[in-house]
Amino acid sequence: MTSPTAPGIAAGRLDADRIAASFADLHPALDAHAAQVAADRCYFCYDAPCVTACPTGIDIPLFIRQISTGTAEAAARTILEANILGGMCARVCPTEDLCEGSCVREAAEGKPVEIGRLQRYATDTVLSRQGHPFVRAPQTGRKVAVVGAGPAGLACAHRLAMLGHTVEMFEARAKPGGLNEYGIAAYKATDAFAAKEVDWLLGIGGITLTTGRALGADLSLDALAADFDAVFLGVGLGGVNALGIDGDDGDGVLDAVGFIAELRQASDLTALPVGRNVVVIGGGMTAVDAAVQSKLLGAEHVTIAYRRDRGAMGASRYEQDLAASHGVRLLFNVMPVAVADGAITLEYTADDGTGLRGTGETMTLAADQVMRAIGQTLTMDGGLTVEGRKIAVTGAGRTTRPGIWAGGDCALGGDDLTVTAVAQGRDAAMDIHAHLTH
Repeated sequence: MTSPTAPGIAAGRLDADRIAASFADLHPALDAHAAQVAADRCYFCYDAPCVTACPTGIDIPLFIRQISTGTAEAAARTILEANILGGMCARVCPTEDLCEGSCVREAAEGKPVEIGRLQRYATDTVLSRQGHPFVRAPQTGRKVAVVGAGPAGLACAHRLAMLGHTVEMFEARAKPGGLNEYGIAAYKATDAFAAKEVDWLLGIGGITLTTGRALGADLSLDALAADFDAVFLGVGLGGVNALGIDGDDGDGVLDAVGFIAELRQASDLTALPVGRNVVVIGGGMTAVDAAVQSKLLGAEHVTIAYRRDRGAMGASRYEQDLAASHGVRLLFNVMPVAVADGAITLEYTADDGTGLRGTGETMTLAADQVMRAIGQTLTMDGGLTVEGRKIAVTGAGRTTRPGIWAGGDCALGGDDLTVTAVAQGRDAAMDIHAHLTH
């Protein structure tokens, strides 16, 4: 995956102690006292803009008030009723653009209430204890297939199980969790949290999980539709866009998502090869996660090269600043034109009013490792209607085929966020329930 035989790419650039310190928890958990202090900053707005900004609609003022009154378990229930993956979302959501970005304190003082860390405090309280806070309704006798055990699929499966339906989940990879397990920076979710959260979620009962089963390989949508009362697809985006330039398939050129997945599953990060000069092409969260982690593994020079200006980057300004704080160089208005001989050539770009164009002016950077992070593509749609390279859906995830729903990154309208995928999975489950019980 990381082309360890390519010149300049090597493992063990830093010792184990340095690696451990570098990949420690990005935002350490609040203790009880710190949580009380943070909660006391909330104005408990009646018409809270933070709630509107949350894709899952968590009642944020309520759960913060519950923390302030010493009832963290009640706060967790408030969160989890709306977002069953509230623990992971507390760690990975771009809160600076969502709830915290809309906080009244942010507008007035430039320092929002720490909603994300308060959410983590509450959910960690419940996830660390035995048992499950929700109880299944009486069994309905209906059986639903959920394909894909990422955030959308997990949220859908949990809500369906809670409503009394029997769920069979099928996951192509060896582990459930989707991008929570394979696709985010290791310092955002430490101590195997993604796996622990999935185990906790499955504690609701009524969900059978089978790994190593993929749609189009050994799962047929026709067979699933015949065998189950409803089907939900949360298959994500399995393909990665190519650069489309000379040298795109050369040594040392790889997909950023593959690099991150390999890193997330590695038992010893000192054994993970990384380049001395790394260039990441793209402007989203994946690009930042790959770039920062390359630096943390010991890469000397890491550059993010993005074809548009800073304001157009998919990664939040916080993520951009995080990269810069780790020594990652951010280049804007440049696009790759060739990779060869341990270097990458970039052409400056400009928008001439008709679209983005190359200016003809180029620069060359040393690059023994180049990572593609320019978006992913749908690899399996089950023969459903596709729009904009995603499965077309209406309402709460209904596809063009009756009895088939879809949500998360594979479906039209998703914005590649865990929290959005959770909302889509949850809402599809409610629509499936209404369909099965009308």
